[in-house]
Amino acid sequence: MKQAIVIGASGGIGAALVQALAEEDVPVRGLARSFAGRDHLDLTDEASIAAAAAGVTAAPDLVVLTTGLLHEGERGPEKSMAALDADWLMRQYAINAIGPALVAKHFLPLMPRAGRCVFAVLSARVGSIGDNKLGGWYGYRAAKAALNQLIRTLAIEERRRNDRAIVVGLHPGTVDTGLSRPFQANVRADQLFTADRAAVQLLDVIEGLKAPDSGRLFDWEGKEITP
Repeated sequence: MKQAIVIGASGGIGAALVQALAEEDVPVRGLARSFAGRDHLDLTDEASIAAAAAGVTAAPDLVVLTTGLLHEGERGPEKSMAALDADWLMRQYAINAIGPALVAKHFLPLMPRAGRCVFAVLSARVGSIGDNKLGGWYGYRAAKAALNQLIRTLAIEERRRNDRAIVVGLHPGTVDTGLSRPFQANVRADQLFTADRAAVQLLDVIEGLKAPDSGRLFDWEGKEITP
């Protein structure tokens, strides 16, 4: 890789990805809502996304979006339809689906028009409609399902611009970060990954991707997840 961009670089997985790429001597730039100046990017503010994209001086051959929202303040995943709330559903969609789509709008055109390049977005297995056996978590499931559809649609369009470009969703598993911390009690110890380990696993999956994989969703082992 000649140039990488990690969006959500202030979070656990994002920061670990920046570090892992730097250790491999890959030039990498981290963007985040909490960063100032040219490295500031807020998923809910398209102007900040456009400004961050305008500050990119070299065509990136890897862009990884690591942001996600599962709980916020007193709000968390809905256990039943009685807990459905319009504002919380819209907030889930804004961060987990709409924001990534706007990032793609501004960053995919910056990527090379020829040769292999990867635009990867962290998604989740719970966004799989076919894999939903437990119910609940309405907003997060639905927003991630929407994200998976957006990834598929973006991949189709991007293929027309560069037939070797890869647009994918990646499921990192359960990672010991603030996003998953309230829900780790029932996770087996060998299935709870540190952020550093998750970053290496994700980069291994990215390295093995081929052009026909574009538009699909893969877990941390490189196994495809059915939408």
